[in-house]
Amino acid sequence: MLTSDDARRAAREAKHAAREAANSKTLEIAARAGFAASGLVHLMLGTLAISVANHDGGEPDQTGALAQVAKLPGGMVALWLTVAGFAALGLWLLLQALFGVGSRSKKRWARSLVSAGKALAYFTLGWTALTIALGGSTSATRSTRNTSATILSFPGGQLLLILVGLIAAAIGMYFIHKGATKGFRDDIFVPDGAWRRSIFALAITGYLAKGVAIVVVGILFIVAAVQVDPNSASGLDGALRALAGLPQGEAILSGVGAGLIAYGVYSFARARLARF
Repeated sequence: MLTSDDARRAAREAKHAAREAANSKTLEIAARAGFAASGLVHLMLGTLAISVANHDGGEPDQTGALAQVAKLPGGMVALWLTVAGFAALGLWLLLQALFGVGSRSKKRWARSLVSAGKALAYFTLGWTALTIALGGSTSATRSTRNTSATILSFPGGQLLLILVGLIAAAIGMYFIHKGATKGFRDDIFVPDGAWRRSIFALAITGYLAKGVAIVVVGILFIVAAVQVDPNSASGLDGALRALAGLPQGEAILSGVGAGLIAYGVYSFARARLARF
């Protein structure tokens, strides 16, 4: 019969095993590949956003970005590496969320919550990349609308979708706050000199731009809930196109696109300089 002491011992052993796995060199290298994959996707996202601002078409969301990766020379190889990188990075973040691995924050619970959300996002990106690599078709916009319609069909669905929108907006504000306060310094070893200034500029610009885009995603979820119209919740693609519809929207969207490119370049730097 399993006693309470046995259960505590098993829990300690599981936590120790998780820490060992998270701190393994193999997983560290794979997670760094995940940051590089994120950099590539954000470069494509930023480029697509600027294309939309210039009326050149394109689908400026994760699906469109991954489809663009597949079109690059050696794109299918890059796409499979992206699948592996996102899976490894998602696993590392999940271990961090469950066991506080790598957490330097005094508010460990908050850090764990953020890590769990990031893990889910990277697993989702990995699944999307896998679908495209296997020759399937997917649409982030369609998936978002279908999910919104499902939520609205539940009792109290409007309130639930508003909550989803508020959570998305809060995540966007988290990115904006992290960029404005240079909170990313906890994530990387920042070298001195000109490199330091360059990395800071890329990170601040990138986090602010990504935050703005995610806040708009949250607003669109709330609009969809209020109007009971799931088509209004169209994910990142809809958010960026909504920015284009604002006064001076083309300039705003071009600026956000440039910011996403900056975030992509920063992600490549993070692949090299990340703390583990």
